[in-house]
Amino acid sequence: MKKRLSLKTVIVIIVTYALLAVSLFPYYYMITQSLMPWDQVDKKIFSRELTLRSYDYLLHTGGASNSLMWVKALLNSFLVSFPTAVISVVVGLFVGYSMTKLKFKGKGFIYNSLLFQMFFPVIILLVPRFMLMKSLSNSYTGMILPMAISIWAIFMYINYFKTLPNALFEAARMDGAGDFTIIRKIAFPVTKSVSTIVFLSTFMGRWTELMWDMLISPDIQMQTLNVLISTQFKPMGNFPGPMYAASVILTTPIIILFLCFSKHFKDGISFMLK
Repeated sequence: MKKRLSLKTVIVIIVTYALLAVSLFPYYYMITQSLMPWDQVDKKIFSRELTLRSYDYLLHTGGASNSLMWVKALLNSFLVSFPTAVISVVVGLFVGYSMTKLKFKGKGFIYNSLLFQMFFPVIILLVPRFMLMKSLSNSYTGMILPMAISIWAIFMYINYFKTLPNALFEAARMDGAGDFTIIRKIAFPVTKSVSTIVFLSTFMGRWTELMWDMLISPDIQMQTLNVLISTQFKPMGNFPGPMYAASVILTTPIIILFLCFSKHFKDGISFMLK
C-alpha cells in the first residue's frame, strides 16, 4: 500500500514548489520578453508569437556598431573570468592545505590577517586597488589579478581540510610523497566538490563584474560583455526587448556551467550548510 502523506508534508511540498516557481519566474520572464514582439514587451507574460527581432537589433541594427564587438566582448569575458576562477582554486587549495596540514612559524598571524580582510567591503578597497594596478590599465593582467585571490575561497578550503584526517596525508609522506605530490594526487581529488563551488562562484562573480572593468579597462577593445551591455543601455531605453536579450546572453554561460557541474556544486553546498 502506498504510504499516505501527512498534511504537514503536503503543505511543505506545496510551499517548496511555490518558492521554486517564484525564484524561476524572473528567468522565464526575461527569456519570454526577449522573444516577444516589441509592442507586447512588458505588457504580457506569454505570447504565441515569438520573434528574434530583439537579438537581431542588439547584435546588428541598433546595438553595437558591429557584431564583432559582441564576439570580442564575449571573448574578453572568458579570457578574464576563466583564469580568475582557476587561480582562485589553485591559491585556495595551496593556502588551505598549508594552513591546516603544515607546521610553520607565523601561521596564526597569517590566519588572523586573512580573517581581518574579510571585514572590509570590496568597495572600500577600490581606489587603493586602482592606484596599485593603474600601470596595468587596459590589460588582462590588470583585470584578473585583483579578483583572483579570494579570501572566501581560502577559508572554504581551510574549513574543508580541517574535516580530513591527518593520517591520510601522513601516510603519503611516509611513502615518500612531497607536499606538491600530495596536493596534486590527494588534496585536489578529495576537494573536488569544494573546488567546483569555488570555481563556479568566482567565475560568476568575475563574469558579472562591472565597476572594476569600467575603471581599469576603459578601452573599447578590452570591454567585457557586461560592460558592453551597460554601455548599450541608454540608447536602448525605448526598446526594452533588446535589453532582455542582452540579459539572456549574459546569463547563458553561467547556466551552462552550472548544469555541467551541478553534482559537485550540490555537494559543495551541502558542505557549506554543515
